[in-house]
Amino acid sequence: MAGQDPCSIFVFDAYGTLFDVHSAVRRHGDRLGPDAQAFSDLWRLKQLEYSWIYALMERYVDFWALTERALDFTFSKYPEVDRAVRGDLLAAYEELDAYEEVRTILEQLKGSGKELAILSNGSPAMLSSAVERNGLGDLFDHVLSVDGIRTFKTKPATYDLVTTAFRCFPSAVSFQSSNRWDIAGASAYGFQTVWINRTGQPDEYRDFSPLAQLKDLTGLLNL
Repeated sequence: MAGQDPCSIFVFDAYGTLFDVHSAVRRHGDRLGPDAQAFSDLWRLKQLEYSWIYALMERYVDFWALTERALDFTFSKYPEVDRAVRGDLLAAYEELDAYEEVRTILEQLKGSGKELAILSNGSPAMLSSAVERNGLGDLFDHVLSVDGIRTFKTKPATYDLVTTAFRCFPSAVSFQSSNRWDIAGASAYGFQTVWINRTGQPDEYRDFSPLAQLKDLTGLLNL
């Protein structure tokens, strides 16, 4: 990256960065009706909100349980959606689709000698299912879940999982996330950060800015 020492370790957030969180609803969109995208947006928003609130309270419920609770809240906000689809939505969330470019970019980074990892709020079982479905298991040196320390990003202890696993300083890590709040947390921790702004969101947390902003992972090869 310009002005920075090159990173040897590339770490990725999972949900929204590697895996499309809206692919679960799209698989069953015909059963949800015209509000399917709004339904999916609210499900994701509440899932994240619950993780932040539990971290602030210093309490812990794993990310799968929060995903279920967020879905139940969303059904309550959209009572016209048939709850019979609940089980199918959760099954689809366990096996989210990776974004189209993910496999190719990870292979190229791995082939160039980079070490790769996931750091996610997701539970180990969730991450294992998504990685396996998309055939990515051979590319990662570590798949790191916050579940082992029973809190959520952006607590600094979550980013410690990376430096502990790789026995490195934060500055050796390029951290990629689609979540601007996650980029803020990782930047504050000392990682070199790249915001994967897939949906063209406005910038925020300008006191903790990324070193680069990209629309998808393909630009990583040119940094």
